[in-house]
Amino acid sequence: MFEKLNRLEQRVFDALSVALVLFYSYSAVLDPAATQFHRGIYVLVTYVLVFLLYRSKSRPGRVADYLLMVASIVCIGYWMLNFEAINYRAGAETELDRWVAVAGVLLGVELARRVVGNVFIVIGAVMLLYGVYGDYAPELISHAGDTIPELCTSIFYRSDGVFGIMANVLATYIILFVIFGAFLEASGAQRFFIDFPLAAVGHRVGGPAKVSVIASGLFGSISGSAIANTVSTGNFTIPMMKKAGFRPHVAGGIEPAASIGGMFMPPIMGAGGFIMAELTGLPYSTIMLVAIFPALMYFFSVFVMVHYEAKRHGIRGERSGVDATALLKREWFYILPLLVITVLMLMGYSPGYAAILGIVACIAVSWVRKDTRIGPRRFLEASRAGAENSLKIGATVGVIGIIIGVLTYSGLVLTFADIVIALADGKLWLTILLVALASLILGMGVPVTAAYLITAVVAVPALTALGVHPIAAHMIVYWLSQDSNITPPVCIAAFAGATIAKANMWKTAFTAFKFAKFLYLAPFIFGYVPAFTLSGSVTDIAVTFVLIIAGTWAYSWFLSGIWLDWFRKKAPAPRASEGRPD
Repeated sequence: MFEKLNRLEQRVFDALSVALVLFYSYSAVLDPAATQFHRGIYVLVTYVLVFLLYRSKSRPGRVADYLLMVASIVCIGYWMLNFEAINYRAGAETELDRWVAVAGVLLGVELARRVVGNVFIVIGAVMLLYGVYGDYAPELISHAGDTIPELCTSIFYRSDGVFGIMANVLATYIILFVIFGAFLEASGAQRFFIDFPLAAVGHRVGGPAKVSVIASGLFGSISGSAIANTVSTGNFTIPMMKKAGFRPHVAGGIEPAASIGGMFMPPIMGAGGFIMAELTGLPYSTIMLVAIFPALMYFFSVFVMVHYEAKRHGIRGERSGVDATALLKREWFYILPLLVITVLMLMGYSPGYAAILGIVACIAVSWVRKDTRIGPRRFLEASRAGAENSLKIGATVGVIGIIIGVLTYSGLVLTFADIVIALADGKLWLTILLVALASLILGMGVPVTAAYLITAVVAVPALTALGVHPIAAHMIVYWLSQDSNITPPVCIAAFAGATIAKANMWKTAFTAFKFAKFLYLAPFIFGYVPAFTLSGSVTDIAVTFVLIIAGTWAYSWFLSGIWLDWFRKKAPAPRASEGRPD
């Protein structure tokens, strides 16, 4: 898309991309910016970049794009410059305050429409109508309602609206880690994350598929998107799996099933881990420690299923021309940026500070090899890529603000827990299933990180009311928020895998759904086994981990279907006169 910009637009895009890197680096390491600038600059730059990059095709449309950029600068700039005054006169806003708020809210809807699709117009419109006409809603969810200007004023200026938790998490964590991912890729590390598992396990039973699982674990945490992970690693691993003998829909399904595991894997966990830290008030290092064992079990589950799938069909990869130990000795330094981030966060440093030093480490390791050195030009390219990659989730900030703002304004956040508990009749297992259904439906039209935030706001209180530990409740919602990537009918990551594999979309989708089954088991373990989230004595946790490892293997072995082959071998062969079934 970037190539469509003219020279002036490219320079504006580059300048804003580098400004993002420099401003948030300075803010994270040297001097934290005031709230209105910390959140406002991120939102402002995101709005301008989206209207610049996701442009209209016609000349009149381009004029409208520029007018929308100007409107964004005016509305967001108005909030930033009048931040203290607006807070001071809360509840007694001026007429200008109200109409700026209306324009700002509508800009957010248009922004999301351009990047994510028309579904956001529907979601935004439904939430606004509910906010205005809440007194006509069913009694269970009714509220007093208000006028559009008053409702938009609440959404645009209050701390739980457009500039609320989503904007804060995006500005504080996600933008820096998305940029870190771009710099890590520019340093040449992505190639190492594929070459090393290829050398280590590529020649074993199901080797190419096992490479896919390991590479997705290494790269997926950084990419921040299961779809991006599927496309980036899948372009290499899926053809390799097909060549080894995996059927196209199986090769296309294994990659997205493995790719969503990156969203659970520390140190970065996509973006949801940072939102979880914000919502729970816990240090991100705690979130990492709780997340790592469940994430490893997810990959272990996919790995075991891949192994038995390959064993059933006699699939073995070819030995790589490179020795894994020799490769690790030669290119171990590519792991350093991830180690820097992990160690710093475990030491108690802020994620933003760790991300900046991680970027510095990426630049440093890039200079080990001539072909990957990050100089001024590659620095600009990595900044540009990071900014562009951030727009997919950043563009949802306005509509997320509408959703959470209306939910809070209407009081539904407080009553939703009671509604869910009543529907589930107080049963935890049924509550988890209802949360799964809600996140699946929401994820069909909303990026999974946004789906997690929206679902968590209303579902976590229901889970905690049933006795689930708060961090376990968030893990339940976060894991389930990923299901729309691989669960039909709308499963974009699986469809991306099918496209690369040139396979039937639906067969690929159901195959990905099969290989990712631990995604649905883990939430129940979170809910019923406190030690899974490190609650309890060391002995309890150790025993639980051993049992879960054994159970995960058994669960994956059973789902692989290899035991059915044993029964087929035992069954008597059909008589010649009977023929064989189709």
